[in-house]
Amino acid sequence: MAAKNDVSIPVSDNRSEQERNQVLSTEADFDYSQRGQWLRAAVLGATDGLVSVASLMMGIGAVKHDVRAMILTGFAGLVAGACSMAIGEFVSVYSQRDVESAQIKRENSDESEKEALPNPIQAATASAVAFMLGAIVPLLAAAFIADHKVRLGVVVATVSLALVFFGWTGAVLGRAPVVKSCFRILVGGWMAMGVTFGLTKWIGSAGL
Repeated sequence: MAAKNDVSIPVSDNRSEQERNQVLSTEADFDYSQRGQWLRAAVLGATDGLVSVASLMMGIGAVKHDVRAMILTGFAGLVAGACSMAIGEFVSVYSQRDVESAQIKRENSDESEKEALPNPIQAATASAVAFMLGAIVPLLAAAFIADHKVRLGVVVATVSLALVFFGWTGAVLGRAPVVKSCFRILVGGWMAMGVTFGLTKWIGSAGL
């Protein structure tokens, strides 16, 4: 009898530990999936603002050495991009809300499910703010540098660091591979700035 008791106790404990691990694993997966939507929107908005405005500034910097022209171009891109992001997100989320609201009405669901519907105004505001936070980086990097070549180099370096930071943040919070995430976002940003700079330089030199 004593031997049987000695054998059965650890088996029971092992099963309990496995069950706890499964619960913890399920909760962790649920948390990360819930993070997905807002994390994607925040990182995408900030990255879009960073790359779009930096590319605009690099493009104008390819044909003009005036810091004022770069700053005005970047600021115009910040305002236009933030408005575009906000409007696009508002329309998209409102359409999603209409679809979900209609489904709730068909199912005669309770008020708690109606309160859980996505908020278009919050989504639009979050997208606009995220875009502006990203767009302000190249503007601040170029604002206080008089030398044209140094200014372009500082913008590229600052934007590169910010891209790595955004890639690292998204990967850590989403539990994705950090190196791959940083590499993808960094190369994409370099390509956008390089293509914009090169094409604008070519068009400007061709006299078009």
